[in-house]
Amino acid sequence: MTFDYAPAPESRTVVDIAPHYGLFIDGEFVDPIDGASFKTINPATEEVLADISEGGAADIDRAVRAARTAYKTTWSRMPGAERAKYLYRIARIIQERSRELAVLETLDNGKPIRESRDVDLPLTAAHFFYHAGWADKLQYAGLGPDPRPYGVAGQIIPWNFPLLMLAWKIAPALATGNTVVLKPAETTPLTALAFADICQQAELPPGVVNIVTGAGQTGRLLVEHPDVDKIAFTGSTEVGKAIQRAIAGTRKALTLELGGKAANIVFDDAPIDEAVEGIVNGIFFNQGHVCCAGSRLLIQESIRDEVLDRLKQRLSTLRLGDPLDKNTDIGAINSAEQFARIDEIVRSGDAEGAERWSAPCAIPERGWWYPPTIFTGVTQAHRIAREEIFGPVLSVLTFRTPDEAIEKANNTPYGLSAGVWTEKGSRILWMASRLRAGTVWANTFNKFDPASPFGGYKESGFGREGGRQGLAAYLKAEVV
Repeated sequence: MTFDYAPAPESRTVVDIAPHYGLFIDGEFVDPIDGASFKTINPATEEVLADISEGGAADIDRAVRAARTAYKTTWSRMPGAERAKYLYRIARIIQERSRELAVLETLDNGKPIRESRDVDLPLTAAHFFYHAGWADKLQYAGLGPDPRPYGVAGQIIPWNFPLLMLAWKIAPALATGNTVVLKPAETTPLTALAFADICQQAELPPGVVNIVTGAGQTGRLLVEHPDVDKIAFTGSTEVGKAIQRAIAGTRKALTLELGGKAANIVFDDAPIDEAVEGIVNGIFFNQGHVCCAGSRLLIQESIRDEVLDRLKQRLSTLRLGDPLDKNTDIGAINSAEQFARIDEIVRSGDAEGAERWSAPCAIPERGWWYPPTIFTGVTQAHRIAREEIFGPVLSVLTFRTPDEAIEKANNTPYGLSAGVWTEKGSRILWMASRLRAGTVWANTFNKFDPASPFGGYKESGFGREGGRQGLAAYLKAEVV
């Protein structure tokens, strides 16, 4: 039995979206030199939210110059305890404005307000609090007696967790004494621009954080700028490879957090109801727009039918619809482009003979939506089992032995995350030591903490974000 829920929409009146946004350079909002702009769109309604400035070469250059000046004259000379005060102040302002920021994130991104409010915003503030604590203790981080910042960090973030990914990048960079030029994703710039306002509210010295909006060309100009010391990128493996080629032979440091095709492995002794919740959270959280999503479900053969029956029953209770409704579980796909990619790969699964099942749900007339979908009869040769779909689509495979589970889980060019479901602690440790993944969750999935490093192997990138290891990515020192 399921209950009907009356609509419980969050109010849009808590946000005030300007009709036009400039670039944030040297502590001020300025118009781009060539006057170029683009629109940002609500993916749930296709409504234009605002006109956004598009940064060109001259804009990137002045942002980098502002960051360099702030680094030399102010930020790198400031004691760590003083830098920490700014980070603490930013964290508290984020908490104070969390409702506004959550609504803005949901409008621009399409994710359910429940996720923006209960996951993205608390973690965003937590990253600034955590890194504020490190700012005056870097000599105790095991990174050498006097670790030094790189200088100017160029940072490029994706559209799936716009504000949280900003925090992952900016908080450690500032804590370690670097200054920043950040380019948000072109489909989700609004919370980054709101963060620029927070920097002003926190009275952060001008030039310490600069935000230049734009598309791929703007990002390329930032990567190739000769006065940037460090590049940090989160996004697709394809773009990550292009960045690595672009800076080859330069002095620039680089960290990449790229795609994934995580295996979520369920053994026959697992608590099945808990595992089903973990499977749902692993792939259908944030519409599957998660680089570490558990998009490959490996079920021990003897419990395959039972797990699938319970999983389909659970998916039939998920509510797809208005992302601002607090009852919504599945929001909108972020863009028409991403919807087309999901649909194209799903159709390849049909063509290659896998069996598709989608949860019954009404699809709104406007916006971009995709129902929670499961493919069975999948082999390792299927495209849906090999390529990152970045949508609410799960491929189901089976295994008989732990060795077979390891072999199938590692049979991917990616290596970002994995999940193991079993009651045996010894099996968890045995599996974790053999899974080629940066993060292995045990009897849970998609759990994050600022103190825990996150990152991948193989085509999922290199470097870590979060924890002591994440500090190392912004300091000229080796872990000792």
